Amino acid sequence: MTGVAATDLPDPGSDPRRSMQRRVFVAGAGIMGSGIAAQCAVAGFAVTLEDVNEEFARRGLENARRALESAAKRGAFGAPTVAEALARIDVAIGLRRAEGADLVVEAAPEKLELKQALFRELDAVVGPDTILATNTSSLPVTSIASAVRDPGRVVGVHFFNPVLQMELVEVIPGVRTRPEVVAKATEFARALGKTVVTSKDTPGFVTTRALAVMGNEAACMLYEGIATKEEIDTAYKLGFHHPMGPFELLDLVGLDTTVAILDVLWDGFRDPKYRTCPLLRSMVAAGQLGRKSGVGFYEYPARTPRT
Repeated sequence: MTGVAATDLPDPGSDPRRSMQRRVFVAGAGIMGSGIAAQCAVAGFAVTLEDVNEEFARRGLENARRALESAAKRGAFGAPTVAEALARIDVAIGLRRAEGADLVVEAAPEKLELKQALFRELDAVVGPDTILATNTSSLPVTSIASAVRDPGRVVGVHFFNPVLQMELVEVIPGVRTRPEVVAKATEFARALGKTVVTSKDTPGFVTTRALAVMGNEAACMLYEGIATKEEIDTAYKLGFHHPMGPFELLDLVGLDTTVAILDVLWDGFRDPKYRTCPLLRSMVAAGQLGRKSGVGFYEYPARTPRT
């Protein structure tokens, strides 16, 4: 599946959202946050997309628009229109408007202290019945949940980039997450047209743990001169039927994000297979982060400003 088709959207006459979340607040308007907001809007949810200043929030809304237009061109959904979906997204500066949300999805950078600080702020704003979800791809949900007064309402809901194309969502209960919170998070993800897998709260969960090793090993092969990046990417795509090669994927995810994930896995397991390839660290130090910086393993031309 490459998105939510019109036939996959909830039937308004028997809307499952009546028993769950109606308004979603997305904290963090980066690539993941804007994609999550776009996916929620397509599925009929009212969404607030938040960031720390207006520039970041407006940039996130523009990213959501681009993602929706791209998905519409692929025929991923027929209804609503892009304009109708965008009309369901508003932007906010700061967390005050999270007060009225039924579900909050945190989509901040992959740093434990940052996420904990954000959850402490959210805990002081939202109502007692609001579900607090983290989109972390590697950090322990239990550690993030320790920042709030009621860790039982915190759950991991891990989306994948690009959100409108990727069918999978991982739901990760923390040690103290209540079963009804897990059930509502699962119901929410399914209402977005996603397939859900549930993972134990262990570093990297299922997918990130596997992805980190794959990308790190590819970087090591390039570092050792085994083959060129183009040859390695071609080998992965044709040999394993992967839609993109490991270097294309690392550039999409972000090399800084990949290094941060490998560091979490190393800290959690102390297994040599999670030791970051020196090439990745050197590229991050040089600011070659992938698509987000315009250069990583490959180069990416700057987008022409919209007129």
